Amino acid sequence: MKIGLLQIELYLSQSRSLKEKRFVLEGLKSKLRNKFNISIIEADYQDKWQRTVMAIACISNNEKIVSSTFNQILNFIECEKKGFEILNSQIEIL
Repeated sequence: MKIGLLQIELYLSQSRSLKEKRFVLEGLKSKLRNKFNISIIEADYQDKWQRTVMAIACISNNEKIVSSTFNQILNFIECEKKGFEILNSQIEIL
């Protein structure tokens, strides 16, 4: 069994309040959960309105599937481009 963790630091350029940030993030998290069947949380910067770190977990019995899923997630976020940009990402597979 392989467990993967993807951490993505995002900058939300158009967010003007915490309420607006949470609205945008809930939409993104919902789309990612439905499309990729992953677990996702806001892991850091909950009190900042233009920055966040999302932690995404994926479990499979094949490391290639976990890696491929994370690459697809990063591509999906890049293509989505609804007022946010990826500042940093980190993948760990155990």
